[in-house]
Amino acid sequence: MRLPVVPAHVRRLAGPVVGFGVLAFVLAWVAYKAFGGGFGSQGSLPTFLIVLLNGLSLAGLYFIIASGFTLIFGLMRVVNMAHGSLYLLGGYIAWSLTAHHGFGFWPALVTATLVGGCVGLLMHQLLLRWNLGQDLRQALITIAVSIILADQMLVHFGGIAETISPPGGLAQSVQLHVYGLQYPAFRLFVLGAAVVLAIALWAGIRHTEFGVLVRAGVDDRWMSSAVGTNVQLVFGVTFFIGSALAALGGVFGGTMLSLAPGQDSTFLLSSLVVVIIGGLGSLVGAALGSLLLGLVEQLSTIYLPSGYTNYSIVLTFALLIVVLAVRPAGFFGGVR
Repeated sequence: MRLPVVPAHVRRLAGPVVGFGVLAFVLAWVAYKAFGGGFGSQGSLPTFLIVLLNGLSLAGLYFIIASGFTLIFGLMRVVNMAHGSLYLLGGYIAWSLTAHHGFGFWPALVTATLVGGCVGLLMHQLLLRWNLGQDLRQALITIAVSIILADQMLVHFGGIAETISPPGGLAQSVQLHVYGLQYPAFRLFVLGAAVVLAIALWAGIRHTEFGVLVRAGVDDRWMSSAVGTNVQLVFGVTFFIGSALAALGGVFGGTMLSLAPGQDSTFLLSSLVVVIIGGLGSLVGAALGSLLLGLVEQLSTIYLPSGYTNYSIVLTFALLIVVLAVRPAGFFGGVR
């Protein structure tokens, strides 16, 4: 018995239809849980507002980290599997400087960011610049680097979770003037910093001579070299910036959340998810991917049915599946 042949246009539409159906169900469920108790202070809306802010601030942190990954992996096409290690290294350096060496928060942040950028640049110059276009070799090299860094960080900083103390002006909670709610000032600062960084990076890539050189070097390295561009210098500076952003994210993450062994792989995975959702090489896509990932993670921990909240991590991959079903190249794949 022959099975019926499904028309090609039906097969093409199946993924998007399923994806949008799942999205509509999720939005309806969250709306029911958030607004079902009414809009008063005794309802569930105050909790929803706090969860929403948690998701937005986490999305800001994800963008800071993933923007560096977008520059290195999405734009330069260099497979850097040690990006999460640079995140954790930056956080640990800032924690050590503030906890044991008398540094203030801001000097420690600047120092950790520069050290993270220098470590990334050293890795690029010594190990990766000779392997451009060889994705598997780059992946293996950077995995080895990440394992070495993880072991050394465990030896030097220990295996106990540590938290960086925020600066005095951002250590308080601020009044939201809604339902009498308060929210940590540092999380709002991270969200604002991510917005400023997004605008600066977008303008730098799209509207500066350096951004033009980066995009030209990626598109045609040999022609860029032939017209006098020092492509290796441009790539080195770009890799430094991407690595520094990972370390900066580590400082912010260590202050918002905590620092512990294993977070390097966690944030590397988050960066991969963000870049895949948004599309390779797109800063706008990285912003959208970070927003979706942050909101899904926070909303799922609260609004999943009772007894299933431990499965919130599954929804991260469900988000990835739905997006790839609708847009296989990511939302902004090919758009820088």
